[in-house]
Amino acid sequence: METDHLMADQDVLPSVASSTARTVNDITMHVVTGGQTDAPLVVLLHGFPECWYTWRHQLEALVDAGYRVVVPDQRGYNLSEKPQSVRAYRLRELARDVIDLVATEDRASAHVVGHDWGGVVAWHLALRHPEVVDSLAVANASHPTAYRQHLLSNPEQLRRSWYAGAVQLPWLPERLLRRRNFTLLERAVRGTAVPETYTEEAMAYYRWAWSRTGALTAMLNWYRAVLRYPPTYTKPRVTVPTLVCWGDADVAQVPELAIDSYHYCTDARLEFLPGASHWVPHEQPERTTSLLCEHLSRSAD
Repeated sequence: METDHLMADQDVLPSVASSTARTVNDITMHVVTGGQTDAPLVVLLHGFPECWYTWRHQLEALVDAGYRVVVPDQRGYNLSEKPQSVRAYRLRELARDVIDLVATEDRASAHVVGHDWGGVVAWHLALRHPEVVDSLAVANASHPTAYRQHLLSNPEQLRRSWYAGAVQLPWLPERLLRRRNFTLLERAVRGTAVPETYTEEAMAYYRWAWSRTGALTAMLNWYRAVLRYPPTYTKPRVTVPTLVCWGDADVAQVPELAIDSYHYCTDARLEFLPGASHWVPHEQPERTTSLLCEHLSRSAD
C-alpha cells in the first residue's frame, strides 16, 4: 500500500471516520470506518470505477444514526492491494474478502450494502453465504440470475452491456482509459450521471485513485474474471431481508432488471428513484440514506 495514503485520505475523510489497513483473505485492504465498535455493523461496498469515497455521505449519516460503518476499498481499487492475476478477482475471492473483513470487527455477520459491482458481491454473499448477511441492500446492481436471463433474451440489455466484452482485451483498455488524464473514464462516470453530480473535488480524488500502480488493470480484472470464472447458483432465491434501490435512468441496466431481481427475494422492498441514473448514492444521497435507514431499522425488528 502506498505510504502517502493517510495524508491523501485525510483530505477527503468525513469527520466521523478514520482510515486503516487490515489483512483479509491474504491481502492488505484499505478500510474507512466510523461509529461505535459495539453498534450494529454495516458494510458498504463500492463499484466500478470508484472506491470507498462512493459512500462518504451515507457513512456519516449512518454513523449519526447509531451504526458501526465499515467501508473498504475493494481489492484492486485505490489503496487496497492489487493482485496481478485475473483469477484473484473471482467472485469467491471478492466475497471472502468481505467475510474476513466482517471477522476483523469481531462479528459473524453484518448488514451488507452494495452499489454496481459492490452490489454484485453483495448478491453473491446473500446467495452463497447468507449466514454472514443480516440484511442486503443493493443500488443499481441486478441479481445474477436475472442479469444472465436478460443477456440471453433482451437485446436492449445486451446492447447496454457492450463495454463488458470490450474490456476483455488485454492492455488496450488500460491504455485508452489512461489517456489524457483518464478522460474516457471520467466521461463514463460524469457523462452518464445527472449534470453537476460529480464535483471537481470528487473527480480529482478518483483520478488520484485510478493512477495508483496497477489499479486500472486490477479494476478491469473484475470484468475479466467474471467471464472466465462465472459463478453458478443452484438456489437463486435470496432469503435475507432485501432492499433493491434503482435509478430508473440507468444507461447500463434496464429497469426490468430491478423488478426481476426483486422477484428473486422472499422478503424484499423495491424502490425506483425517478430521474436518477446509475450513480444513485451520489445523485440522491439523502434519499439513498433514508431508504437505507428505513431498511436497516426494519431488518432489526
